[in-house]
Amino acid sequence: MTSITAELLSDYRVDINNGTHRWRADEPADLGGDDTGPNPYDLLLGAVAACTVITLSMFTKRKGISMSSLSVEYSYDKVHADDCATCDEDATGLIDRITSRIFIDGDFDEATRRRLIDIAQKCPVHRTLEAGIHFEETVYAG
Repeated sequence: MTSITAELLSDYRVDINNGTHRWRADEPADLGGDDTGPNPYDLLLGAVAACTVITLSMFTKRKGISMSSLSVEYSYDKVHADDCATCDEDATGLIDRITSRIFIDGDFDEATRRRLIDIAQKCPVHRTLEAGIHFEETVYAG
């Protein structure tokens, strides 16, 4: 089980710890933060991006596929469901959308290229977000 702790330091500055590593989140100055770290959505996109790159790297190493470079770009926005061509037909109102661009350089045939696209979508974090998450929350207030 993965476990993270987060502690508010000031205003919106948050120290995050997983027991091995420490990092920070914050809001930009125009939203009242001190801009001392990425905002929570940047951290979320970073998790998906890192997972995608690691998943593709593991797959290519295991299959002996040579690539000269690999990078990804993720963005987050809210769009109206009516303006989203790839969204669920039942979606209404504003919806969260993550858009990805994956850049893989190598000498691939078409079958390998299609397989790499398929593998990119199988990153565990991508699959978790796509499936939806059930939260169990307990608030302890003194």
